[in-house]
Amino acid sequence: MNPLDRAGEAGHRTPVLIVGGSLVGLSTSLFLGRLGVPHVLVERHAGTSIHPRGRGNNVRTMELFRSAGVQQRIEQAAAVLAGNDGILQTSVLAGGGGDDEWLFREIDPGGGLSRFSPASWCLCSQNDLEPVLLERARQLGGDLRFSTELMSFEQDADGVTAQVKSRETGEHQTIRADYLVAADGPRSPVRERLGVAQSGPGDLFHNVSVTFVSRGLRDVVGDRRFIVCYLTNPEADGALLPVDNRERWVFHAPWHPDRGETLEEFTDERCREHIRRAVGVPDLDVEITGRAPWHAAERVAERYADGRVFLVGDSAHEMPPTGAFGSNTGIQDAHNLAWKLAAVIGGWAGPALLDSYDAERRPVAEATSERASARSVEHSHPGYAPGTGAATGRKGGILNVVLGYRYPRGAVVGADGSVPVVPDGLRLTGEPGTRAPHLWLDRAGARVSALDLYERSLVFLSSASPAGRAWHTAAEAVARRLSVPLEAYRIGTEPEADLSPADGQDWAETYGVTRDGAVLVRPDGFVAWRSEGASEDPEAALGEVLKAVLSRS
Repeated sequence: MNPLDRAGEAGHRTPVLIVGGSLVGLSTSLFLGRLGVPHVLVERHAGTSIHPRGRGNNVRTMELFRSAGVQQRIEQAAAVLAGNDGILQTSVLAGGGGDDEWLFREIDPGGGLSRFSPASWCLCSQNDLEPVLLERARQLGGDLRFSTELMSFEQDADGVTAQVKSRETGEHQTIRADYLVAADGPRSPVRERLGVAQSGPGDLFHNVSVTFVSRGLRDVVGDRRFIVCYLTNPEADGALLPVDNRERWVFHAPWHPDRGETLEEFTDERCREHIRRAVGVPDLDVEITGRAPWHAAERVAERYADGRVFLVGDSAHEMPPTGAFGSNTGIQDAHNLAWKLAAVIGGWAGPALLDSYDAERRPVAEATSERASARSVEHSHPGYAPGTGAATGRKGGILNVVLGYRYPRGAVVGADGSVPVVPDGLRLTGEPGTRAPHLWLDRAGARVSALDLYERSLVFLSSASPAGRAWHTAAEAVARRLSVPLEAYRIGTEPEADLSPADGQDWAETYGVTRDGAVLVRPDGFVAWRSEGASEDPEAALGEVLKAVLSRS
């Protein structure tokens, strides 16, 4: 008997059940909603985060939020910290900071990032970001249930049956879903229930995050508008983060549970005195408003999927907070998985497409977590003693990690399997398995980035040359024959062109093809395949590519 038959009115059916309503779970809901996939999200807490944490949203994440239509709203929520930039390190803030050292002064010096992206980094704390995602996800039809806890789940060949409980009323309900997405954090009960092991060094260090109010600290900080300031007084080290640049602040204090130190020892008085010593002002006004422990670790799940259950975000990987790699990698997990779920549920891709989620995202997490640990060494993060198991040594910039990661294996055809997942430099030249290059285009009088084209369907690009028109005709024919959502664009200055390059850019050169070539881009903005030149039978060639990318027999 179907479990829902026993559940009666308490039962509910949905294509996707998301467990966890924090940053990554809400992003999963947003991305699925944009793709028209009905889903239910359950979150055990009563609401979104109230703690100012996880605030560094990198350029790739902001590209995804741009495509999802929430970039502007997020930037509005982040306006109070819009002028903060750089990471400062000093032994004491008071007295002008004579030994100030900027680990970097600007995140995008000279504005060079605009060559690669229409977006930029955004400093938006999780407590400000999550309400934006929640509001938009609900507007898109997401069934988001807070104060609702997953009690158990079982899966079979056709789906997942979950038991959930309202923490407000105590009512139990059965939810039958085609797929379950676990965004339930680093101690993921879903991952534990599946028996999925983790690899990596494990715990690296521990901090207590202390929120406090201080009106006098503004004068001490002065005009130093930093993202974070590492205070290196050996008797009171820590990390200071502004929340509003006026009176609300966060301080990360080292915590050593391995030495028997307990959370109860972090009293208001202890935290207050620690902050005063770290800042260098013995009588600084400090009102403690909250504290929360957090653990920096380097772990990656040994598999991201088990049947119809998928791990995203912290349930799949843990990384030190330096560089904000963890939350961004999790949001990008969700984006990668969302279009694949939409394709399989919509019937235009085979179920095996979902296998590419693990093949693509797990290697990225392994490489990124190593970089995050190395960056903690570079920044001498409070509480972190090098040699605790993570990679050490300086490895240069992070733009290659943020934008340059690639998928040598997965839902791609023609990717170079010999190139590292995170290369040493940044090369966005249209190679299969890499994020499609950004360039500005004119579409019916509107200026758009090429990245704005990629989200809800496959996209096929060709020139308006004779060979390009043959590719275009073939793409439309194959899409109809295979019932695949595909938008085909001809790029050029000819009258029949759908898009024209702006600023004299050559789209074909940017994407690594000739004017007779063509490029297939996935809904997540990654190049699935390209042909440098013309084909004798473009329809047959593209048909085989689409079947391979989408796991169609």
